[in-house]
Amino acid sequence: MVRCACALAQRATGRWYTAAMCRSIRPLHNFAPPASVEEIHAAALQYVRKISGTAKPSQANARAFERAVEEVALATRRLLDALVTTVPPRNREAEAAKARQRAARRFGPAARPALGHR
Repeated sequence: MVRCACALAQRATGRWYTAAMCRSIRPLHNFAPPASVEEIHAAALQYVRKISGTAKPSQANARAFERAVEEVALATRRLLDALVTTVPPRNREAEAAKARQRAARRFGPAARPALGHR
């Protein structure tokens, strides 16, 4: 079972990516509007899934898993609140458009799903 985009990319290309983190975790700092509670929770969940090696913990580990997600989300919020920058906030839609362009150059137009498919 493939659980993360890194593994999917490796399986599709036959190459291991040496990225320092899972591709599913997105930068949250310096965006307008700031990262939402949901975005921070999603990033924390992806992080805990990655380091635990499981997408869904067993019943015996569920409480520890949930507590880890809560603690990582809290630490993430504290970090984002403490970071200082002099650069103007980035626009989420503009950054998403740039990411789509990079993906099209990297993987070609066939990498995007056809309309109506997910």
